[in-house]
Amino acid sequence: MRTVAAGILERDGRILVCRRRADQNHALKWEFPGGKVEPGETPRDALVRELREELGIQSECGPEISAYEFAYPGGKPILLVFFAVTKWRGEIRNHIFDRIEWIEPRRLPEFDFLEGDELFISTYLAVIENGAL
Repeated sequence: MRTVAAGILERDGRILVCRRRADQNHALKWEFPGGKVEPGETPRDALVRELREELGIQSECGPEISAYEFAYPGGKPILLVFFAVTKWRGEIRNHIFDRIEWIEPRRLPEFDFLEGDELFISTYLAVIENGAL
C-alpha cells in the first residue's frame, strides 16, 4: 500500500495550506504539504524530504496526529499519515504549488481540499473545538 505523509505546520495560530497547480493531478485542490513515501524511507523521512523539496526548509517532525486509509474513486487504498511539524529552519518558499497560505484552522472548511484530507480536517477541527490542542 502506498503511504503519503503530510505536515501540519503551525505559526502564530495559523496553519500552512497549499494549492496544487492546474497541471497537476487533482488540479487546484488544497492540501497540506508532503508527499509519497519512497522505498527505504519512513513516513517521517519522506515528510522531511518533501518539505525540503516543496518549501525549501529543513524540518523536524513532531508527533503523529492522525493516520488512516483512504481510496480515491477507482483507485487503490493509500495510507495517509499526518504529522505536526514542530520546528524548521529557513524561510518557507513556494517551490511547486499554485499558492500557499497561512490560515486560521477554523477557515479550513472554506477551502476545496483533496478528498483524502477531509477526514483529517473534520477530526482536527473537532479536537480544536474541544480545546485539546
